[in-house]
Amino acid sequence: MVARMHTRIIPSTGAPLPVIGLGTWRGFDVGNQPAELPQRGEVLAALFAAGGSVVDSSPMYGSSEQVAGELLERSGSRAKTFVATKVWTSGRQAGIEQMERSMALLRTPHIDLMQVHNLLDWRTHLATLREWKSQGRISYLGVTHYTDAAHAELEAVMSAEVLDFVQFNYSITDRAAEQRLLPLAAERGIAVLVNLPFGGGRLLGRLRQQALPGWAADIGCESWNQLLLKFVLSQPAVTCVIPGTSSPRHMRDNAGAGTGELPGPAFWRPRLAELGV
Repeated sequence: MVARMHTRIIPSTGAPLPVIGLGTWRGFDVGNQPAELPQRGEVLAALFAAGGSVVDSSPMYGSSEQVAGELLERSGSRAKTFVATKVWTSGRQAGIEQMERSMALLRTPHIDLMQVHNLLDWRTHLATLREWKSQGRISYLGVTHYTDAAHAELEAVMSAEVLDFVQFNYSITDRAAEQRLLPLAAERGIAVLVNLPFGGGRLLGRLRQQALPGWAADIGCESWNQLLLKFVLSQPAVTCVIPGTSSPRHMRDNAGAGTGELPGPAFWRPRLAELGV
C-alpha cells in the first residue's frame, strides 16, 4: 500500500492542502521545445500519483504557465490541481490583463490562488484580487517574495492586510523566516508556501557528496531531498513546500517527504550542527 501524502489546513477556509507541491520556474519553461513536454507531463503525473496537488507558476517564468496549462488540459487533470500563479506588473489595468492572460494560458476560468509576485505594486493588485475573490474568479489571494531582504516588507504587509497565503524562502541553511514570518503567519492565520527549500540547489550539490546520517531512516528519509523537505515541514506554520523540478524521478523523491513522520523543530535542533548548517 502506497503511503498517502500528509495534508495541512488552509487557515482561512479549513480546506486541506497536500504538503508537497511543484514549482515551475525554469523546469517548465519549455514551450518552444515540444519534445520536452512529455517529461513535464510525467512530472505532473508523479505529483498527482503521490497525492499532491499544488502547481505554482508565474508570468515571470517564461512559458511555464502555457506548458502547465496545456499538459493539465491534455491529461484531464485540472480538477485535481490546486493552480497557483501570480501577477507581476504595475498598474490596475495591466494587472487585470496579465491575470486574464494567465487564465488563458493555464486554460482555466478559475485560479485557486493568485499571488502578488515579489510584492510588485501590491496595494493596487490586492484591491483587484479582493474583487475577483468576491466574484469567484479566484479562491485565495496572497503575496510572495524569495529573498531575506524582503522579509521586513512581507512582515508589514502580513500585519496590515487580510491574506489567505504568503510565499517566501526557507531552508535548512536559510532560517531567517523563523524569526518573524513563520510565527506571524501562524498568529494571523495565513497559509504558507515555501520556495527555495533546497537553498537554491547549492546545498544539495554539497550534501550529495556525503552519506545520509543514520537517523534519517528513523524519520523515513531515503534521500537528501527528503531530509531537507522534512526539515521545512518541521515548522507547523508551513502549509506546503514547492520545490521545482523537471525530473519525474525527483518529483517522486520529493513527494516522499510528505509521508511518514514529520518531526517538529525540537527533533532538528541537536542535529543541525551534525549537518554542518
